[in-house]
Amino acid sequence: MKKLISAGLWMAGGLFFAVSSGILSACLFILPREMTFRMARALFKILIRIMGITLSVHGRENIQKGRPYLIMGNHQSLFDVFVIPAAIPICFVGIEAAYHFSFPVWGYLIQKWGCIPIERENLTKAILSLDLARKTLAQGMSIGVLPEGHRTRTGAMGPFKKGPFYLAKEAGADILPFGIHGLFEFNPKGSFLLNPGKVIVNIGKPVPYETVKDFSVEELRNYFFDIISGLSQKKEPGR
Repeated sequence: MKKLISAGLWMAGGLFFAVSSGILSACLFILPREMTFRMARALFKILIRIMGITLSVHGRENIQKGRPYLIMGNHQSLFDVFVIPAAIPICFVGIEAAYHFSFPVWGYLIQKWGCIPIERENLTKAILSLDLARKTLAQGMSIGVLPEGHRTRTGAMGPFKKGPFYLAKEAGADILPFGIHGLFEFNPKGSFLLNPGKVIVNIGKPVPYETVKDFSVEELRNYFFDIISGLSQKKEPGR
């Protein structure tokens, strides 16, 4: 029965995603990026609800609108890419693994949107990507990055890569942390099955660059690992 339910949810979600992709592709040509982002948020909220996710978001009041952030959180599932924009009301571009840009439809959308490809195995190209990200932040556009680099296979948060924290130091960016709870249980990596239920996103208070500017890259990485780990483990604020 669970396989049948999951198959139905995948089909319904796939159909809605196909329609949404067409709408967003058109929006990218005719609307400003901010308006397209609002449309994407609305569509992604519907998409995740269709697929069985009940989203609960806490901490939106921590966000200062109009201020660019380096947005960081944990990486639980394939569905992070839909849940994060639905939860966080800030227009941002993402740093994505370079191979994502070869995916049909999705690759076109993220390239047109302005996401930044990064090849982790090629140091020279990775440095160029980080330089582009630094310039993007300097122009006032927020950037989203998942410092684990890969989805968790166990539900536990994996070690953070250093690259995002080199970027944080070079760009002098304020960092907005968040934690996702429940999305791994909804769809673990490598599983076809979907387990409808509640997914919680806790948005932390932004950390001003001035507060951590004297940290080394390793200290910065460890500092935000602890913050994001705490946010991802809280099922509800204060619990």
